[in-house]
Amino acid sequence: MKLLTEPIGSIPRPPELIEAIKANAAGKLNQDELDSFYDRAVQDTIRRFEATGSPVITDGEQTKPSFVTYPMSEMRHLDPNGVVIPFADGHTRQLPKLTSGPFRYQHKAVEFYTHARKYARVPVKQAVISASALSLLYPQQPIPDYSRESFLTDLLNEHESDIRNCLAAGAHKVQIDFTEARLSLKLDPSKGRLRSFISLNNQVLSRFTGQERGRLGVHTCPGGDADSTHSADVDYAELLPLLFELNVQNFYLQYASEKDKRSVLQMIRKVLKPGLCVFLGVTDVLSPRVETPEEIRDLILQAAEYLPTGQLGTTDDCGFAPFADDVSTSRDLAFAKIKARVEGTRLAEEALS
Repeated sequence: MKLLTEPIGSIPRPPELIEAIKANAAGKLNQDELDSFYDRAVQDTIRRFEATGSPVITDGEQTKPSFVTYPMSEMRHLDPNGVVIPFADGHTRQLPKLTSGPFRYQHKAVEFYTHARKYARVPVKQAVISASALSLLYPQQPIPDYSRESFLTDLLNEHESDIRNCLAAGAHKVQIDFTEARLSLKLDPSKGRLRSFISLNNQVLSRFTGQERGRLGVHTCPGGDADSTHSADVDYAELLPLLFELNVQNFYLQYASEKDKRSVLQMIRKVLKPGLCVFLGVTDVLSPRVETPEEIRDLILQAAEYLPTGQLGTTDDCGFAPFADDVSTSRDLAFAKIKARVEGTRLAEEALS
């Protein structure tokens, strides 16, 4: 039997690219020069991704400032003092907030996909940020002449276009990054915020056909930045029943770093519907240790005791560097873990056959 395996998205940027981004921001490197660094990083990422044997790859998000902020990169009507996301180790990330409308993506994910396809010899998937994450850009105080309702209308249209363009261009899958799901439960244990997020995302997903939704997926994790998380203390049992209400066919779930794995598998078994595929994270992206293929094989075989193998796939817990300046993990370590995932999945296939 065949087990599907796919990455999540980001790969740590080369040190020379990070330095080039800083030089560009300081006015010491022009955009054409920076673009050449980006292009070399994309080519190197794809070459090394393909060398792992991964049947599906990404561009490593080399040209994104972060997995969440790419649509508003270079947007002028923003205030940097938006929602603050605290991480367990004490560091924070901060989203900007909108100061005027209309809301329009400055960059769409298809740009990254078409760049990667120039160099890739295997299928490429594309990650997009969720509508619910971008909904946080609208401030608590209403914007004059641009209501929240008008903003949400624009947001949903832009998000649909972001997904649809990638599908039309031939992306193997379009993965919606929904890392704010678990965090929302920490901020609002009543689940009201999570339910509103899911409703908002489903408003977009309802615009796609069943066949199109077969190429759509959603990724969730407790955050992964600078080897820290923002919501790992939230029980998966609180999240999964609502998460599986999302109208997609593929779910990419952080799993390797979960402490009580059997309870997670039992919960997934309760909520898993026919026709859906669950990609379990089998590499802990925050750990400096490279898992052995045999360890990954055994993790998959344990999951197969609970879940139908025809609905089971493997992935990494999260992206390895969702923010461009994250240097906590090396490129060598990321690719070593990906190679272990691919080999471990192959060993599990042999055992299950």
